[in-house]
Amino acid sequence: MKGLIQVYTGDGKGKTTAAVGLAIRARGHGLRVGYIHFHKEPERWGYSEHRILAELGVDIFGFAKKHPHFHKEVSPEEVRKECLYGLGFIRKLYNENKYDLLILDEINISMRDGFLKEEEVLEILEAKPEALELVLTGRGTPQKIIENADLVSEIKAIKHPYNMGIHGRKGIEY
Repeated sequence: MKGLIQVYTGDGKGKTTAAVGLAIRARGHGLRVGYIHFHKEPERWGYSEHRILAELGVDIFGFAKKHPHFHKEVSPEEVRKECLYGLGFIRKLYNENKYDLLILDEINISMRDGFLKEEEVLEILEAKPEALELVLTGRGTPQKIIENADLVSEIKAIKHPYNMGIHGRKGIEY
């Protein structure tokens, strides 16, 4: 089976949820799944999807967990260094040929906010093993990434409870 490049982007809720759903579907068919997240702090927020995915046999890795927008003590240079380490880790996984599906959750945020250069991620796309299905999530996907993807879904916000003063709810938004 030829692996494709998928992108879930847009300003609406559901990009990570779609990737998690794909991971569950893939595991249900016996595929080997890796899940790499950027700019998320599971230790702080307790992302329950990580626990469930791990129980299903999905390997989970995180890089650049803190974002300077929310953590003023973290410098953009530190975050860039951690993001680059994440890219190196992805290349290592490519060489190990360990997964059928690899999810790069919120990697688009890394590019949008200048921690990774578009060209650096394009190199990751070009180096992808032929059989590997690769998923990139996050807002603000650069046009060249979209052009190099095989599937792009834009999740558009029409209405969101946050705009009515309802903040993230445990088990629903996180």
